[in-house]
Amino acid sequence: MTDALKRLSDEGVAIWLDDLSRTRLTSGNLADLVREKHVVGVTTNPTIFQKAIGGSSDAYDQQLRDLAVRGVTVDEAVRMMTAADVREAADVLRPVYDASNGRDGRVSIEVDPRLAHHTEATIAEARQLAWLVDRPNTLIKIPATKAGLPAIATVIGEGISVNVTLIFSLERYRGVMDAFLTGLERAQAAGHDLSQIESVASFFVSRVDTEIDKRLDKIDSDAARAAKGKAAVANARLAYEAYEAVFSSDRWKALQAAGAKPQRPLWASTGVKDPAYDDTMYVVELVAPGTVNTMPEATLDAVADHGVVRGDTVKGSYAEAKAELDALAALGISYDDVVQLLEDEGVEKFEASWKELLDTVSASLQKFTVKGGSAK
Repeated sequence: MTDALKRLSDEGVAIWLDDLSRTRLTSGNLADLVREKHVVGVTTNPTIFQKAIGGSSDAYDQQLRDLAVRGVTVDEAVRMMTAADVREAADVLRPVYDASNGRDGRVSIEVDPRLAHHTEATIAEARQLAWLVDRPNTLIKIPATKAGLPAIATVIGEGISVNVTLIFSLERYRGVMDAFLTGLERAQAAGHDLSQIESVASFFVSRVDTEIDKRLDKIDSDAARAAKGKAAVANARLAYEAYEAVFSSDRWKALQAAGAKPQRPLWASTGVKDPAYDDTMYVVELVAPGTVNTMPEATLDAVADHGVVRGDTVKGSYAEAKAELDALAALGISYDDVVQLLEDEGVEKFEASWKELLDTVSASLQKFTVKGGSAK
């Protein structure tokens, strides 16, 4: 464990890896990262699985052969393959889960992104994935779309732990926290042990700068240039301010007294896209207690190599963060327009990755059926 990563942990930041593949599991790489770089959780998404299964590795061939012989549908094949990876990763991280009393050691699996705007289908898929993976240290990822909010409340109310994903706006984040509290209240009424329900709220970071910087470049003024590379961190810092307000409320305190644990803010999309910026900025500028930072391995390595952790860089920054967003508004950039666009694009990108994954698996199933015959 490097000094920078240890310092992050000491500051109350949980380090999760934003990547998973069967090769990473079979090679022992994930276990190495847990042991050597203080990784205590794993997140996945449709794009990650598309890259893993659609890559050049033959790690999935045996399972694909078996699925082909059984004549399963493409959708079911993808569900079985991704669940298998998540199940094994959960087993690797089980000691972390046990040592942290269930706080960490978590692995996320996302509902089919094509269901993002369908509440009942999302609920049904979340139940299915929780049953299929069948590990206590799993988080079911549900997008924070308008249709996703009631699904989040229902699923948490049934005692299922949830990673809420694709959060971009402060207003939507407040809705996510409300859905979490509603779910806990339903779980309590149903007799569930609240201490066993875990949740994180994945607030996306780098994509905010990518979109806003693009708009600032078109303005091309001194004020616009001075505003570049600041919006994403400011947005996330204000999200933490909202988190502090909700999780100090009387509503929360009543649930906490019943054993509930707060829904932690998780900084997602923390790989820096613009090479002009410090490649650790979305980690070192968002250090606050009770948060999770999920990093692609390149960012994890960068922090380990040259990250400078200066302590808490969030609390006390709220006035400055508000001023930075106000400066964007003064330049004619609509915050509401940006965050809605990013949510729409986020769903579309995951749907596109899922379609690519389905196409890849479909071709593989056909190949193995031709080679080995089918059970049909």
